[in-house]
Amino acid sequence: MKYVLILCILFSIISCKRENNEVIEEDQIVEVVKEKSIRQINEELIKKGFKTFDFVDETTKDTVLMQQYFIAFLKRGPNRSQNQAEADRLQTLHLEHLGRMYNEGYADISGPFGDDGDIRGITIYNTPTLEIADSLANMDPMVKAGRLVIEIHPWWAAKGFHLR
Repeated sequence: MKYVLILCILFSIISCKRENNEVIEEDQIVEVVKEKSIRQINEELIKKGFKTFDFVDETTKDTVLMQQYFIAFLKRGPNRSQNQAEADRLQTLHLEHLGRMYNEGYADISGPFGDDGDIRGITIYNTPTLEIADSLANMDPMVKAGRLVIEIHPWWAAKGFHLR
C-alpha cells in the first residue's frame, strides 16, 4: 500500500511538469493550441462571407489557400486648401482611423507611398465585400474632408504568407 501511494505521488508530480521543468500550480490553466487545417480556415472564411480558392503548390506539394481582400488606393483629393494646422489635425485623425481599422481586424496593412504622386498610399482591407471595405475607407477623416479620395479593387493573397 505504501508503494502504491508513493507511485501515485510521483506520477502526479511528473505529470504536472512542463517541458522547462516548471511545476504547474493548481490554479494555472494550460492552453493547448491546435493549429487549424486549411480546410477549417477555408470553411470559417466562407461562413463569414469571404471569397476563397485553393491550389496545390507544385514545388512544395502544400495546399495554398487564397483569400480575396480589397486594396484601397488613397488618392490626392480635390480639397487640399486646408491651412497647416487643419491639415495636421486631419493627419492625426487619419492615422487614428487607420490604427482603429487595424486593431478591429478590418485592415491588415496601410502605408503611404514614398513619392509625391497622386496616389498617396494604400490600405488592404480584410472584409468579405467591397461594400464593407468602401464604407470603412470612406469613414477616414481625410476622405470626409476631401483631402483624399478612395479607389478600391479586389485583391487576392495567400493566407499565412507575410511580407519579407
